[in-house]
Parts: sequence; C-alpha cells; structure tokens
Amino acid sequence: QVLLVESGGGLVQAGGSLRLSCEASGRAFGSNAMGWFRQAPGKERDVVAAINWNGGSTYYADSVKGRFTISRDNSKNTVYLQMNSLKPEDTAVYYCAARVSPLRSLSLNEYAYWGQGTQVTVSS
Repeated sequence: QVLLVESGGGLVQAGGSLRLSCEASGRAFGSNAMGWFRQAPGKERDVVAAINWNGGSTYYADSVKGRFTISRDNSKNTVYLQMNSLKPEDTAVYYCAARVSPLRSLSLNEYAYWGQGTQVTVSS
C-alpha cells in the first residue's frame, strides 16, 4: 500500500509559478514510477508528466512541455511538479499517482495508487 499526499496548489496569476509536491509513505518509494495527472471540470483526467523510478526517464504532455518539470527525491519519498509560465487553461485538480512498476506510463489505468488531489487555479 502507498499513501500519497499532494501539496502546493493554489491561486496564481497567468505567467506565475507553482511547485506541487507529493509525499509518499508505505512501500518502498524508490521502486515506483510516478505520474502527475490533472482534471478540469467536465473533462477527463489526463497525464501531465511521468517519471521512472530513478528519475532517468521523463515524459511531458505537449501542452506543458517546456513549462513544467517533474522530478523526484527518493531520499525524501517525494515527487515534484514545477510549473512555470502558468496559463488559465492549466486550471485543474492535479493528482499524483504511483505505479507498482518502476517504468513510467502515460495511462492512468496503470497507476495503482492516487493522492487526493490539489486544486490549481490560474487567473487571467
């Protein structure tokens, strides 16, 4: 079992930055691939970024490429999402998720553990 707790969401103006954190507890964090997903009202939950077990491989959705950075610190059992140059269309609930596998995935169905989500609102 893995418990995930996100933090760092909030209200920010367009062009601003936020850093989301996701702290994991439970089974060994270092063996899990991690992902960040987001869900806007009335829309499906989509992948934002994903990272493999040691941070050596990452993926970004086209909509956030060049603006967002996913990273992890296995010594702190934490994965981060640095979000820069935020746009109103980035407004959503952001979820952290963990795979049992060490390999990153773009499919939310392959993630076994989910956090409760944190709201990010970008005003224009």
